[in-house]
Amino acid sequence: MANSRDRQKLELTWIGKENRLKLEPSILLEDGDKSYRRPEFISGPNQKPISAESEMLKQVQRDIFNNRRIFGDNLLALKALEQEFAGKVKCIFIDPPYNTGSAFTHYDDGLEHSIWLSLMRDRLELLRDLLSDNGSIWITIDDNEAYYLKVLCDEVFGRNNFVTSICWQKIHSLKNDARVISANHDFILLYAKNISFLKLNLLARTKEMDSRYKNPDRDPR
Repeated sequence: MANSRDRQKLELTWIGKENRLKLEPSILLEDGDKSYRRPEFISGPNQKPISAESEMLKQVQRDIFNNRRIFGDNLLALKALEQEFAGKVKCIFIDPPYNTGSAFTHYDDGLEHSIWLSLMRDRLELLRDLLSDNGSIWITIDDNEAYYLKVLCDEVFGRNNFVTSICWQKIHSLKNDARVISANHDFILLYAKNISFLKLNLLARTKEMDSRYKNPDRDPR
């Protein structure tokens, strides 16, 4: 009987998939010129210490100083966050390049398909490690790479952790210059770190929603 390691598995393959970057551990350094602090929470040699009279004020202060805006390569930034935040992030939202060939100042949106897949794989694996067990990741994408990305995410996060594909309307009028069909929507792929622990904060039903339904025979269901 063949060993399980010898059995072939279903996966997405591309040229260069086996090539992986070796990232060394790194740290984030604060740039004072880019940092922002609310004046009422700044203390120094010539200022009186902040008087935190309640737990709420303490929490507000912690929240303000816990925000971070990182300038630089996103792969290196994710690696730097790994040591402090691995397994602690509950929600991640990313808007990666759609790889449609559009012109952008800060990144290349027209990569060769296999290069794009490798770049996405490396980042998704780091993002997966940042997620907590009850965490989720939301990824915006369009038709151009959505279906390859879905299979790639199945491999990174596990197909059983796929929650759903959300379709959202991006334009509200038809494009008259569309060659075949005017597409008016993009997607959000939603994955859980571990779907057994995922619990989303759904909106409560309102009286307006309930008013749309009738129950004349008072069926308890």
